[in-house]
Amino acid sequence: MFEATSRYHGIATATLTLQDGRTVTYVRRRFLPQPGDLKFIGEQIVAPGDRLDRIAARQYGDPEQAWRIADANGALRPEDLTAVLGRRLRIALPTGVSGALPAGPAPS
Repeated sequence: MFEATSRYHGIATATLTLQDGRTVTYVRRRFLPQPGDLKFIGEQIVAPGDRLDRIAARQYGDPEQAWRIADANGALRPEDLTAVLGRRLRIALPTGVSGALPAGPAPS
């Protein structure tokens, strides 16, 4: 249902039958991984003008992978990660992925 690069890839769906008889399919809840359980591959220091999508584009070659940085840093509010200049952000692979980055630039 979702691309392999989506944070929802591999999460099961469920159905709910409403009172009017309609059936609705939805994606089950996604629980955030523990940052320490992820494969650490580098770090990025927040610089002026940085946003998670820009950092993800540099680190993963895809701005839509910003969720990986949020997961690696245990962020419930991703915008907080770039609020402080000089903050060190963990760069990691998603749960279940080992090895190096499959494509894109090397971590800085």
